[in-house]
Amino acid sequence: MSTRTTVSLEDNLLKLLKLKAVETSTSVSVLLNEILHDAFSDDSDDLHTFKEREKESSISFESFLEELKSDGRL
Repeated sequence: MSTRTTVSLEDNLLKLLKLKAVETSTSVSVLLNEILHDAFSDDSDDLHTFKEREKESSISFESFLEELKSDGRL
C-alpha cells in the first residue's frame, strides 16, 4: 500500500534525488522509500543492540583514557 503525500526538501537534496533516480532508472518515490526503510531498519538494529547490551557495565571516556595512559597504551 502506498499513500500520496507532500514533502518539503532542501533544493540540493531534491536535485541529488532526481539525479540518483535518473542514474538508477527509478523514481524519486522509490528512492525515498528505500532510504527511509534503510534508515528505520538501522535504527531498529541499533535499538536491538542497545537492549542486548543494557546490562553491560559502562565506563566514562575520561576513566578509559586514564586507564590507557596508566597502562602505557596511550
